[in-house]
Amino acid sequence: MNQIIKFLLTAFIVLLLGRFLSGIHVDDYITAILVALVLAVLNVLVKPIFTILTLPITIITFGLFLLVINGIIILLAGYLVGGFHVDSIWSGILFSILLTILQSIIYSIVGEDKK
Repeated sequence: MNQIIKFLLTAFIVLLLGRFLSGIHVDDYITAILVALVLAVLNVLVKPIFTILTLPITIITFGLFLLVINGIIILLAGYLVGGFHVDSIWSGILFSILLTILQSIIYSIVGEDKK
């Protein structure tokens, strides 16, 4: 149940960032839910492949290239989800940084599953 709440909160954060960032456009909450779903799938399937393929440049830049990979994942989600548009790679990088920060804050408030 806690994972569903976190997923819906992520969709809300996507919608919120779409309202406040000028380079990100999210049409409605259903689109934000689709974006959260697509981002979860891309982070599981595509991001590890990008990370392995760009490992040398990631090591040279002391991990900062991972921000570019996150921006590319956001751009890819923008191509896959209608109603979610990302204007540039810089908007995608800023979106991914703010999404991560806000998710960390919200998830610390919601807490972990008690098993």
